Amino acid sequence: MPVVTPQDLADLLGQDVQEDRARMIIVQAEALCRAVVSPLPEGAGAVVLSVAARAYANPQGIVAETVGPYSVQRPHAQAGLYMTRDERRSLKLMAGRGGAFSINPTPPGAGAPPGRPASWDLPWWYDQ
Repeated sequence: MPVVTPQDLADLLGQDVQEDRARMIIVQAEALCRAVVSPLPEGAGAVVLSVAARAYANPQGIVAETVGPYSVQRPHAQAGLYMTRDERRSLKLMAGRGGAFSINPTPPGAGAPPGRPASWDLPWWYDQ
């Protein structure tokens, strides 16, 4: 079952969409997202919708347009479906991956160093 529907895409774009084309783009956008994180986490619909909306609204990847004295330039020059770095990062964070982490280098079963009672509360380096 799709995470988003063609109606969700139409609502985001603020226009009617061709249902078959929208469904195809949504399926492909979900596949891209699943390549980053599988299964898709809760809230991934926002990323799927963002990828699908970009591909639906600008399938040729047009970077700049000029009509008379008006021009517009878009930041990305890539056609088709693609994910931005922020979209990939968002998916990973939603899935609980990525971001900062810590590693405990102390081996299991390590106790107080020699000469220190194990019952002491202060770390061994405290008074050095």
